[in-house]
Amino acid sequence: QVQLVESGGGLVQAGGSLRLSCAASGNTFSSYAMGWFRQAPGQEREFAAAINWSGSITYYSDSVKGRFIISRDNAKNTVYLQMNSLKPEDTAVYYCAAKSNGRSYRLQGSYDYWGQGTQVTVSS
Repeated sequence: QVQLVESGGGLVQAGGSLRLSCAASGNTFSSYAMGWFRQAPGQEREFAAAINWSGSITYYSDSVKGRFIISRDNAKNTVYLQMNSLKPEDTAVYYCAAKSNGRSYRLQGSYDYWGQGTQVTVSS
């Protein structure tokens, strides 16, 4: 069992930056791949970024590639999402998720555990 708690969301102006954190409970964090998903108002939840267990491989959606950076610190049981050059369309609730299987990093159904989410609002 893994519990995930996101933090770092808030209100920021367009062009600004935020760093989200996701802290995991337990001592098996390094065995999980981690992902960030987001859900904008009235829209379905979508993939944003993911990272493998060691941090050596990362994946991004086209909409965030080049602006967001996912990273992890296994010693701190934490995964991060550095969000730069934020746009109003990045406004969403951001969720972190953990998976221990070999299924696609980009699919929600691949993930076993989810956090409660943190709100990010980008004003124009």
